[in-house]
Amino acid sequence: MKGLVVKNTGSWYVVRPSEGNLINCKIKGNLRLKGFRCTNPVAVGDTVSCETRPDGTAWITSIEPRRNYIIRRASNLSKEFQIIAANLDQAVLVVTLMNPVTNTTFIDRFLATAMAYSVPAMLVINKVDLLTDADDRDLLDAVAHLYRTIGYPVVLTSTVTGQGTDELRLSLSGKTSLFSGNSGVGKSSLINRLIPEAQLRVGNVSEAHHTGMHTTTFSEMLDLPDGGCLIDTPGVKGFGTIDFERSEVAHYFPEIFKVSAQCRFGNCTHTHEPGCAVRDAVEQSLISQSRYASYLSIIEDDPNDKYRKPY
Repeated sequence: MKGLVVKNTGSWYVVRPSEGNLINCKIKGNLRLKGFRCTNPVAVGDTVSCETRPDGTAWITSIEPRRNYIIRRASNLSKEFQIIAANLDQAVLVVTLMNPVTNTTFIDRFLATAMAYSVPAMLVINKVDLLTDADDRDLLDAVAHLYRTIGYPVVLTSTVTGQGTDELRLSLSGKTSLFSGNSGVGKSSLINRLIPEAQLRVGNVSEAHHTGMHTTTFSEMLDLPDGGCLIDTPGVKGFGTIDFERSEVAHYFPEIFKVSAQCRFGNCTHTHEPGCAVRDAVEQSLISQSRYASYLSIIEDDPNDKYRKPY
């Protein structure tokens, strides 16, 4: 029997078969061995084969080849990485510029990883109702302009005023979309507007640390009223990249890759070489300082350094 993994609680996987009711499954030990580099060999969005034993327990026995997936470095470094979701039409990153502030390095690492794993990405800037003074609005305009000029769709939203929710709904319709972001950026509130019957629990942002507190504790696929689905995931503090070849990182920053064709050396790392068109473009503000800093942070990653700081 084959089915779609729609929920991962950590110990159980909920599978939706082509016919019949949802099934609670565990995974066979050999699947764990095959996925020894990751914390979760099965992810929401996977198509799997299941078998039910005489005692009524159900087990996932195999995983169909994935069309694509997106991963991040696991907090447990011995496992190396975590598969966030599989078989996606797009990855939606929800960010905020206030209460809490999403770090641009986090944004750029997420977008670069999505591109590396062939997942189209879009950016949702939420809580724009909080950005009331002129400086805040200028910042919002600058961030939205930056990522739009690179080529990413950007939607500005507020669950308080309803701004942008219709535009977001259209962008999600008929697609399987990963919904990700830091804790506290309002993912659950957005989902409750898009899917009222979801009734997800909404948490507050810590006044002391201006960071979000986790309300989603597992990954789950939620059906959209107009077709398509969202894969809601727990909020994450950082986004560590994994298995990036140093020479290929520029490929995942479209504006850097485009300019790199003008570098004097074909193997330019854009860090110190003479005749580097990328560093010249940064100095001339043709490439943003924040994006270049994010690029450097990835190529300077040392996956063998157990004391490395997570991003």
